[in-house]
Amino acid sequence: MPKENSVMVTEGGKCLIIVHSYHHNNTAKIADVFAEVLHAPVKKIDQVILAELEDYDLIGFGAGIDSGRHYKELLDLADQLPEVCKKSCFIFSTSAIIGEDKIAKDHSALRQKLVSKGYIVKGEFNCKGFNTNSFLKFFGGMNKGRPNSEDLRNAAVFALNLE
Repeated sequence: MPKENSVMVTEGGKCLIIVHSYHHNNTAKIADVFAEVLHAPVKKIDQVILAELEDYDLIGFGAGIDSGRHYKELLDLADQLPEVCKKSCFIFSTSAIIGEDKIAKDHSALRQKLVSKGYIVKGEFNCKGFNTNSFLKFFGGMNKGRPNSEDLRNAAVFALNLE
């Protein structure tokens, strides 16, 4: 992504991107775009220090979707989050199948956990990711090459439009 598209989250604000991505690193590719646009570090779940989260004005929470919800590791982290007062966040994911209703359903468990802790969800992003889970590996998987350059551009636009 070009540097001229980079923005600060808020005047003097700080952003953090938390991601769990391991299968094909689909979600990590999206997290890297957010990090560049928002001038934010990316941390894996095992790198997160809960007490340090209060230092950030905006936190992105992302993982792949497994069986209709974010990976367990991210949901477990959300359970451990300290309560906050109206802290801004956003949710992101990659999945085999996309659609507006599907995203809302797939993100619902994480969204509920974050909202219950006092987070304000400023936006949600999802795109297709390469998937070789289960029987799909025998057929070469689905969504090969995803996220692609269009998905990455869409992620950058999403990040630029976070309020």
